[in-house]
Order: sequence, then C-alpha cells, then structure tokens
Amino acid sequence: MPRVIVRRPQDLGLAVATARAARGLTQQELADSLSIDRTYLARLESGLSTVLLERSLRLLRRLGAEIIVQIPDTAGDPD
Repeated sequence: MPRVIVRRPQDLGLAVATARAARGLTQQELADSLSIDRTYLARLESGLSTVLLERSLRLLRRLGAEIIVQIPDTAGDPD
C-alpha cells in the first residue's frame, strides 16, 4: 500500500490524485460524488494552498507530527 507523507500542500495534492486514480475515478466523477466543483479538486491536486492548510501543516511540523496518507493499491469500495 503506497504511502505519502504530507508536509506541504503539494504532498496532499499528490495523495488525493493518487488515491483517486487508484479508485479508477476521474476528477469529474469524484467531484460529482462529493458535490464539489471539479476545478476545486483540480486546484487541490495541483498543490495550491490555502492559509488554513499552510498554517495547519506548519503547526504539525513544529510539533514533530506527520500526516501519512495510505493509498489503496486497487480500486474498490472504500467502506
């Protein structure tokens, strides 16, 4: 099971894009299932940041904590 350590917004974007692809979903399909705009998802996957995300990641780094995203190897039901 691949893992992504999230230290920067770009890492989170990579984790989302990789997990989405592992599920065999397009950006549009995932966005529709979440009732969000596809362009928001595209910005997230490209690593664009928000102040809240930057500060949260910086806070966690300062505390020595890590966010680790484990990505499934194959498509399937996440529940």
